[in-house]
Amino acid sequence: MRIVLDTNVLVSGLISPFGPPGEIVRMVSSGAVVLCVDARLLAEYDDVLARPKFGFDPDSVAALLDYIDFRSEVVVSAPLDQRLPDPDDEPFLEVAAACGADSLVTGNLVHFPPDMRVGVTVLSPAQFVEFVRTAGRAGDS
Repeated sequence: MRIVLDTNVLVSGLISPFGPPGEIVRMVSSGAVVLCVDARLLAEYDDVLARPKFGFDPDSVAALLDYIDFRSEVVVSAPLDQRLPDPDDEPFLEVAAACGADSLVTGNLVHFPPDMRVGVTVLSPAQFVEFVRTAGRAGDS
């Protein structure tokens, strides 16, 4: 299963590993899901995770980013036909569309209006975890 992970979910999962964002970070770390990225997403992850307000250990952040860079599917995407309400979110949707991601996981669903999702499934962390659980149960039948 291939996903695109909004930075807010990655940060939330690292701050609090016991909720849905934490479960998703563990899925990425274990290889249960494949993260799709491009250079812009990697740069944003790097920039945000390095912010002092989060207090993440720089060596741990570097190791995580190396892992993501090594294990992720790197894609080249095309610009969207129309602008999203927050242009900073466009790279996430562009990457999801380019790699045919099963979903884009974000804590900001309103930033991705349904009529602008270009066929990409956009889910909250809780919705994504439930989707994975449901898919797992379907596979057990």
